[in-house]
Amino acid sequence: MSTLVLAVPSKGRLQENANAFFARAGLDVVRGRGSRDYRGTLAGIEGVEIAFLSASEIVSQLAAGTAHMGVTGEDLVRETLPDADAKVEMLTPLGFGHANVVVAVPQAWIDVRNMTDLEDVAAAYRARRSERMRVATKYVNLTRRFFAEQGVTDYRIVESLGATEGAPAAGQAELIVDITTTGATLAANALKVLDDGIMLRSEANLVASVTADWNDKTRAVARAILGRISAEEDARTTREVRAILSGDRAKLVAEAEQVFGARAIFGVTKEGPVSLIAPKKNVAGLADWLIARGAGHVTVAQLDYIFQPRNGLYDRLAARIG
Repeated sequence: MSTLVLAVPSKGRLQENANAFFARAGLDVVRGRGSRDYRGTLAGIEGVEIAFLSASEIVSQLAAGTAHMGVTGEDLVRETLPDADAKVEMLTPLGFGHANVVVAVPQAWIDVRNMTDLEDVAAAYRARRSERMRVATKYVNLTRRFFAEQGVTDYRIVESLGATEGAPAAGQAELIVDITTTGATLAANALKVLDDGIMLRSEANLVASVTADWNDKTRAVARAILGRISAEEDARTTREVRAILSGDRAKLVAEAEQVFGARAIFGVTKEGPVSLIAPKKNVAGLADWLIARGAGHVTVAQLDYIFQPRNGLYDRLAARIG
């Protein structure tokens, strides 16, 4: 198979955010003949087929190797694939789709604040009723792994088919494991998250399949896609800082790298301005630091892309696929 298959969400906010993510990197997702077409292309890159799928289908396709890369939530990857790290590589978080998978109990359980308290309650519940406490959830595998790690054993899972947060009030379970963004829905149902009950901090990720057909053509296409994504991400999270420096430029640049994580683009060994790239959060401190060391003035600019000889995202993929 010489075409790289890129799976993206087929609808909703995830699709909008995924399209915006690729567009920032100059990669426009084109959807065939309209909203009902489940195949598309990536404008500007040849040899790519876009597959529009549900988030859960994307995980299955990546695991099976029928999609090379895809956009989906880490929670679905970890829940669906017990051996996720053997089958896929989480290339980079995308900055959207944030949600936490949490353990939540009734607010009335005022003495239950953490998983140790929960184990005590579960043991007492079983001793008193001769049955195990019920946990309502859609995240069966994540729950079993997390509870085992925490030493909680006296429980049984009730798979949730509807609104999980309503299960305790409906008498269907004593507590829940569910996904939440703000916690407002949990609070509205008189539930609270345990202090150490955040099982997974999830967000949408660009995920690569380890088992897909990675031939010369699909590798070259992946390198092109990941190169643009890396260039946009680097530009978005950094700023170009320019200053005319006197004295030992090389020494000043070396110090700026050590203190502020800056790196020089040009001008270290020549006259005129020195151009540095620094993390966005460090720019103000770097500017003050340069002025204190003789810079007449410092300018800061946001760049669109920063292409580099090495592509960190592709290197990560290449390390997994050999």
